[in-house]
Amino acid sequence: MIPLPDILIFALAAFVLVISPGPNMIYLISRSITQGRKAGLISLAGVIVGFFFHIIMVSFGLTAVLFAVPFAYTLLKSLGVIYLLYLAYEAVKPNSKNIFEAKNDLPEDKPGKLFSIGFLTNVLNPKVAIFYLSFFPQFIKPEYGSIMLQSLELGFVQILVSLMVSTTIVLTASRVSVFFAKKPSWVKVQKWFMASVLTGLALKMAFSKAK
Repeated sequence: MIPLPDILIFALAAFVLVISPGPNMIYLISRSITQGRKAGLISLAGVIVGFFFHIIMVSFGLTAVLFAVPFAYTLLKSLGVIYLLYLAYEAVKPNSKNIFEAKNDLPEDKPGKLFSIGFLTNVLNPKVAIFYLSFFPQFIKPEYGSIMLQSLELGFVQILVSLMVSTTIVLTASRVSVFFAKKPSWVKVQKWFMASVLTGLALKMAFSKAK
């Protein structure tokens, strides 16, 4: 089992992943605003199932790679640091979009299509794959037990965080969108907060010790 302090840090990273701009969140917010909460929740169900696909793939992959190629940890850590700093820059760069600046002209789709689009949006989302591949090795240690089980543990934590945050956002998308439209100064606060957390996580990852 992974220690609770490490789990909490990982949960914070998962939280930042959820609230940062990306295909999953933009689609969920857009669908919730244009077609209502029910459509947003159905789309979210597809996204969550997509997470399971990533978890299974990454869990098997990390089990093989980290045992076969020890220096792979350093490589994945470096990629993770670069990726976090890139996200931090994307959050505050000039003309960067807020996650609630969503498309409002989507056509209405039936439940089956909503679910499938949510699923495919997540499965084909490189942001999720990069997060798993670069973050999981930072929290997995042989002395904690099976690498496979640790990967699954982190995956379920990430899914739980994503489910709670995304459900809240789907249910409040319209109101939050109006709030940010009326008070644009809060958009800057949200962006800089996100960038600060991402940079902090990047520094922690950069100075973490190899397994």
